[in-house]
Amino acid sequence: MTTTAASVNEDHRARANVWRLAAAMALAGANSTVIFATGAIIGVQLAPVRGLATLPISCYVVGMAISTLPAGVIARRFGRRPVFMIGTSAGVLCGILAAYAVIHQIFWLFCMATFFGGIYGAVVQSYRFAAADGVAHSLRARAISLVMAGGVIHGLLGPELVTLTMNLWRPYLFAASFVVQAVVALIALAVVSTIDIPKPPASHTDGARPLFEIVRQLNFIVAALCGVVSYALMNLVMTSAPLAMKMCGFAPQDSNFVIQWHVVAMYLPSFLTGAIISRFGARKVVGAGLLMIASAAVLGLSGITLTHFVLGLTLLGLGWNFGFIGASAMVVETHTAAERAKVQAFNDFLIFSTMAIGSFSSGQLLAFFGWASVNWVVFPPVLVALLLLLFNRLRRRHLAAA
Repeated sequence: MTTTAASVNEDHRARANVWRLAAAMALAGANSTVIFATGAIIGVQLAPVRGLATLPISCYVVGMAISTLPAGVIARRFGRRPVFMIGTSAGVLCGILAAYAVIHQIFWLFCMATFFGGIYGAVVQSYRFAAADGVAHSLRARAISLVMAGGVIHGLLGPELVTLTMNLWRPYLFAASFVVQAVVALIALAVVSTIDIPKPPASHTDGARPLFEIVRQLNFIVAALCGVVSYALMNLVMTSAPLAMKMCGFAPQDSNFVIQWHVVAMYLPSFLTGAIISRFGARKVVGAGLLMIASAAVLGLSGITLTHFVLGLTLLGLGWNFGFIGASAMVVETHTAAERAKVQAFNDFLIFSTMAIGSFSSGQLLAFFGWASVNWVVFPPVLVALLLLLFNRLRRRHLAAA
């Protein structure tokens, strides 16, 4: 095969992988969105004390955090597809165990189920980096963005699945939702089994820098911090919202509607986010996202009507999109191809570890201090991230002028 023909074949394979990853991302919505929409509500019903209501969601995030580094090791040794299949299988197990736990009222088993859901969620988040494998450097931000755009269906699928199925298995609220979630995960398993990302040759790891040397770069620190703040704060507020709405007297259908708009706002802009990053730069897009997250908190403090929840959670989702995708594009700039698996896995480990703390804290904050306290927590981390982002921008400008 000529060099030109090989290049065309690689380009075709990379593009096909992007579309398959986008489809897998869409199907994954039946995992994370169902857990976030129902986890705290089921937690209230099953938990021995009210402060543990969000523990199932915390277990989901702990599952994400714990599995990121092992997933990176497996991807380096065996390629990405085995990781995708293991993660999606964990999603199937999540649905089966969660349905059983709801029927038999077993709190610890429900927490274990959401832990497996977190393993699936961590692998799903690696789709964005897998999309950048094999595409030209100039197209990486758009490839990441396109895969994340698969979450638009993700946002529509999850809440609708909950609304349509939550009462199908009476009197076991949400049991049928998790059965359907397991079926959707099986379909996703079939999709990821067709993804063709070759295992990197051993020579591709030659010359790779030690992880510590890479992650102590200011550019990586800023990118990782912005990703951590964007994701952790979004998770903190989103985790609390359904339970806060229940405490305010809203029906589950109302919170499903709010979560639906939130998740659509998280992913719908992804059709344009890559182009916006290419036009204005990742750092400006991240800054805009952080300001949107802060604005969502302002809305949350302004009232507790359905309109406040819908607008606030929608703005929160949009801020997450700009902040998280922009930060992911910044991370890609900090490593070589030989270093990408370990750096990307470490970046996600930082994000999901912080999320685990935030999701557990959200239950305590909400139970003891109310919805307002959850929103007040947003401002300090956003301010720190914005200041560090500005400092790094000025530093880069100074170095370029020197």
